[in-house]
Amino acid sequence: MLSARAPTALPRARGTSESHRLVAARIAAPARPPAQAFESRDDPVRRRSGPDYTAPSRNLALELVRVTEAAALASARWFGKGDKEAADQAAVDVMRRVLADIKMDGVVVIGEGEKDSAPMLYCGESIGDGSPPAVDIAVDPLDGTTLTAQGRSGALSVIALAERGAMFNPGPAFYMEKLAVGPGVDPRRISLKYSVAHNLEAIANCLGKPVSDVTVLVLDRPRHAELIRQIREAGARIRMISDGDVGGAIETAKPGAPVDVLMGVGGTPEGVIAAAALKCMGGHIEGRLWPRSEEDRAAISAAGLDCETILGIEELVKGDDVFFAATGVSDSDLVKGVRFHSGGATTSSIVMRARSGTVRYIESHHRWTHPRVKGYKDS
Repeated sequence: MLSARAPTALPRARGTSESHRLVAARIAAPARPPAQAFESRDDPVRRRSGPDYTAPSRNLALELVRVTEAAALASARWFGKGDKEAADQAAVDVMRRVLADIKMDGVVVIGEGEKDSAPMLYCGESIGDGSPPAVDIAVDPLDGTTLTAQGRSGALSVIALAERGAMFNPGPAFYMEKLAVGPGVDPRRISLKYSVAHNLEAIANCLGKPVSDVTVLVLDRPRHAELIRQIREAGARIRMISDGDVGGAIETAKPGAPVDVLMGVGGTPEGVIAAAALKCMGGHIEGRLWPRSEEDRAAISAAGLDCETILGIEELVKGDDVFFAATGVSDSDLVKGVRFHSGGATTSSIVMRARSGTVRYIESHHRWTHPRVKGYKDS
């Protein structure tokens, strides 16, 4: 259950932006009295026989999917039209509008950027109607702006939610080294502190196959040249993607996953969102902040963060009251993209909750006008 947090004094770190201080202040503020949005700890004996429906609780993920569906429908109209800014703005506008109607007291921890440069869904913005529960929100209205603009596969609209204070606030740390695996891999046997070869051998042993059959997902970036060399030297397979490592991380945890592990440097915000999804699916992710320059390192240090610390999934998203939803904008191995047809469209989404471990795949048929029976006339 949610509990009120006692207010704590917050030091004003040099180099920390107003938006980052706003997020920190909102997280430290005492939460409002909790509503019955989160269920209590399950009885482990009862869980073995299935979900407990004796006292059904609110599953916020089922409300969040309306948000990602709306954003996906809006951005999909810009698919292949070469304007990634317009596609992203369409997703942001609609996502913000639908989020405002949800009964929650939310604060954006992972958003579209600083308050001055992002008029909506900025870090520190209050979201929802202000009623309990008090929650952290991570949004990426369009994960894959370039993919959408170029008419490529793999674009998603995603959102994650957890109780107040649960999500890691990356502040000025824009990039993170990541290692993500599915539930079939024992997280105690792998780590960013180990070599690539060691991790691949451990993953292969856990999955019961040789390293030569292990598939590694890597973002296609020049910075990964050395990582790719080490993976090939170890004998593993590589699948390169141009963008969208949130969906890539999730794919490692799917039954019959097309990839076994995600490795390399990607966005820190995307790492936090991926952690929320993997927590729901029983997977694991580690992250280590990755400064691009000495200026980055100084800003990260000024925000009170450490570039050497390895962040586990529990450091990225605490607790079990975690919800996740994603809707496909374009086709991917995770979900189908938006299909427009006469009078409407079809969306495909994945919806998850960590406490129950439930993963739902939802296909929604949207109609622009209310359907009527042919030949029937209103009296």
